[in-house]
Amino acid sequence: MIVADRKSLQEILAMVENNKKILIIGCKGCVTVCNVGGLKEVEILTSAMKIARKKQGVPIDIDIEVLERQCDTEYVAGISEKVGDYEAVISLACGVGPQFLSEMYPDQIFYPGVNTTFFGGAVKHGVWEERCAGCGTCAIHDFGGLCPIARCAKSLMNGPCGGSSQGICEVNKDTICIWDVIVRKKMEQGKLEDLLGVKGIKNWKTSRHGGPRKSIREELVQGNI
Repeated sequence: MIVADRKSLQEILAMVENNKKILIIGCKGCVTVCNVGGLKEVEILTSAMKIARKKQGVPIDIDIEVLERQCDTEYVAGISEKVGDYEAVISLACGVGPQFLSEMYPDQIFYPGVNTTFFGGAVKHGVWEERCAGCGTCAIHDFGGLCPIARCAKSLMNGPCGGSSQGICEVNKDTICIWDVIVRKKMEQGKLEDLLGVKGIKNWKTSRHGGPRKSIREELVQGNI
């Protein structure tokens, strides 16, 4: 899933410092799962902003909305009758959300309330870790089901660098060397020979390096693309 962190209250307040009536929109997708943009988080942010603005002597009127998904125009269209009633809108979705909103409602001002960080999952309660870089050409089967692109600081494809020590990445002491994990797993499986061949140069055209990407499922497309 997409993992995000909410921007600080101070940063969000600064965005709307000249506004007196705003709408905060949450999302029931990924940001709800990582406890950043669901109904609870929207309500907490709303209360915090109202208290802060009241202390400043400039009260603010805030309404809330939580969409099923902000990355789907069908759901974004659901606020068409009310979005124009506000001076600004704060989106608590990943970076896709405020962009979809801005494209559908070009006359409105939208602010991102979160910082999108990575594709990952929960390793324990309250802790999420990156697992995928969205490179467009998945080859984790070559590495024991683990991804050196996302989980190696240098995205190395042919073994660890010279900076790792005792299974720890040189970037910082809290980062494991994923290549140490990969090699140990292959050794335990008795398949270390799987790593002996040299991997060819990765084709980065399928990643973000090739520009903005698009996925088309022709059997689902209605009308012209």
